[in-house]
Amino acid sequence: MNNHPFHLVNNSPWPICASFGVLTLAFGMIMFMHKNSLVLVSFGGFLVIISSIQWWRDVIRESTFQGLHTKKVMMNMKWGMILFIISEVMFFTSFFWTFFHSSLSPSMDIGLQWPPKSINTFNPMSIPMLNTMILLYSGISMTWAHHSIIQKNYTQSMQALILTVSLGVYFSFLQMYEYMESPFCISDSIYGSTFFLSTGFHGIHVLIGSVFIFIMMIRLKNLHISNKHHVGFESSAWYWHFVDVVWLFLYLSIYWWGM
Repeated sequence: MNNHPFHLVNNSPWPICASFGVLTLAFGMIMFMHKNSLVLVSFGGFLVIISSIQWWRDVIRESTFQGLHTKKVMMNMKWGMILFIISEVMFFTSFFWTFFHSSLSPSMDIGLQWPPKSINTFNPMSIPMLNTMILLYSGISMTWAHHSIIQKNYTQSMQALILTVSLGVYFSFLQMYEYMESPFCISDSIYGSTFFLSTGFHGIHVLIGSVFIFIMMIRLKNLHISNKHHVGFESSAWYWHFVDVVWLFLYLSIYWWGM
């Protein structure tokens, strides 16, 4: 029995396996873009997925069945998630910085105007507005799920999580349709680059958040979550609300102000 509240983790092969998978995936993306080869990217993606599943399995075992996540450990994990979200804020700040730097003082290369003359922008009252409402409603349903867990109403919490995941998937399909119908591409001046980089990375975050919440659904179904012990669920809720806020800034700046 430990005489301290901390969790000293056992040796695990999954961090190095996941790192090797990410490295392989990065090289695979380069091979795909230059050689149109999917061999490395497929292998790298497979390694990342398998390593993540095994790693998460071990963490779930340690927290739920072995009782190694004490109050001190849970607090440290919450702080870790907060710092991770702060780093994500800095990540998206770089995209907004690029967008406003280029839009507030357009260069001669794009005709001294914003958006550039050759760019036909999206109607902000069309799919972008629908996606905004979808994410706002998903944030409400996520809050509903969290409140239901605190109140020990796990049936309502499951219903709210199903609604949240469904809205997230619906958002992703609408964004994919918007990309397919886009009148410009990522190589169309700085506007195309900033638009697809910022909205594309946000779309990736929506997919990751949807998977995150789906895993919480499975854990809730298997009775891994209680009203006193749900750090993983809280982390998924914080992440999802962060994704909502980023989209509001994207919608107001890129779709509305920058049209």
